[in-house]
Amino acid sequence: MKRALSILVFCLLCLLCLAQETEQLKLSLGDAIAMARVRSVDAAVALDELRSAYWEWRTFRADQLPEVSLKATLPGYSKQYSSYMDSQGDYSFVKTNVLQATGQLSVTQNIRLTGGKIALNSSLDFMRQFDNNTGNRFMSIPVALTLTQPVFGVNTMKWDSRIEPVRYSEAKAAFISATEDVARTTVDYYFTLIMSRENVEIARQNLSNAERLYAVAKAKREMGQISNNDLLQMELNLLDARSELTDCQSTLKSDMFRLRTFLDIEDDVEIVPEVPQAVPAVEIHYADALDRALANNKFAKNIMRRKLEADYEVAKAKGDMRQINLFVQLGYTGADDNMGDAYRRLRANQVAEVGIAVPLLDWGKRRGRVKVAESKRRVAESQLRRETLDFNQQLFILVERFSDQQSQLDIATRADEIARRRYDTNVETYLIGKISTLDLNDSRQSKDAGRRQYINELYKYWSYWYQIRSLTLYDYEHKNDINADIEKLVKGAI
Repeated sequence: MKRALSILVFCLLCLLCLAQETEQLKLSLGDAIAMARVRSVDAAVALDELRSAYWEWRTFRADQLPEVSLKATLPGYSKQYSSYMDSQGDYSFVKTNVLQATGQLSVTQNIRLTGGKIALNSSLDFMRQFDNNTGNRFMSIPVALTLTQPVFGVNTMKWDSRIEPVRYSEAKAAFISATEDVARTTVDYYFTLIMSRENVEIARQNLSNAERLYAVAKAKREMGQISNNDLLQMELNLLDARSELTDCQSTLKSDMFRLRTFLDIEDDVEIVPEVPQAVPAVEIHYADALDRALANNKFAKNIMRRKLEADYEVAKAKGDMRQINLFVQLGYTGADDNMGDAYRRLRANQVAEVGIAVPLLDWGKRRGRVKVAESKRRVAESQLRRETLDFNQQLFILVERFSDQQSQLDIATRADEIARRRYDTNVETYLIGKISTLDLNDSRQSKDAGRRQYINELYKYWSYWYQIRSLTLYDYEHKNDINADIEKLVKGAI
């Protein structure tokens, strides 16, 4: 009984392992793309880059808002000797034994219009000396308004307000383009696996036919109906078919491993891709595609950002030629032994400073920096013009190829059907001795080439389709822009 039970358990385990090894996952192209957009490493990288750009944008927006800060020392105690110079210029060491506490509350606001900074401060200082019994001392600044303003320097905040929105818009467009690039990569892996499976099926069918034809050839040779050379040729075809099947099976395993890894699917799952039977029947014109690409694609925003950055470098170099900084502080201050009186007995507290830095002789260094910045801007403008021409050319060629691909796919579909029917007919004709081995081999090769060409043309269609989507960020099938809820995506990734 124990032995029978052991055998039963062993059989069940074998069946379980077999079931795990043969687990299949039928996957359409749309399902594979949807899975890749969520689970692939490329999609995760794109989302991380978007999240980084989002927080850079949030930081820029925060710089436009008032900042409230508190600084305090609670408390600070000092008991030490320090050097002291009296009114006669003589130095001596004096002992200090003091307890201090300070606190300051400030509200700071950057001024976008002028590039300066304005701050509203309120502070209270406390001091107590222990050795000379002077008691407590308080100094208050109930309110102080401070303005810091560069006069001729570049207004960094103004330039950031022009550049950063474009940068963030570029990052959002780059993320959407990246998701379409993920789809295009999925198309590559998906159709590579389809082609590998087709090659295996072709190799198996060829091997089956080669075995049957070789058996018939041996029978015919025994009856003297064919030559020994023809029999050897059929045996050679059989050996080639076996070798081809082994190679195709090895390639299939490699291609399936790549797609499984890309989609983050378990290793014990066999992916069964479905050959897409329908394709979007749309007509795309270059002028329309170019308009949508210039409006949506990250490239157009990248061009705009780089132009602004080049202009900013020129303005910065010109602003550095001379520097004048203005510092003004207006407010009230009070000091007393009692904290309440320190707020009642107030006196004016005013500070005004104008700092100037103008080079008298720098041998043209600053002017040279301006010329360098202007030269770099001209170089950038030339590069941008060349990149724009290349982008337009790439889009034009892509649209033209996509427009021709529908007819190429129709031709390949018909050629595949004809080649399969011709091969099936030739096999039956060969069995009754009406055609030669060479004609049969030719029809087989045409049949295999026709099937592979059909898969390849189908792959080209979907590859062009997602390349156009990536460049235009427009869905021509549903006639709407490709968008994403950026806030939801970023918050969901935190």
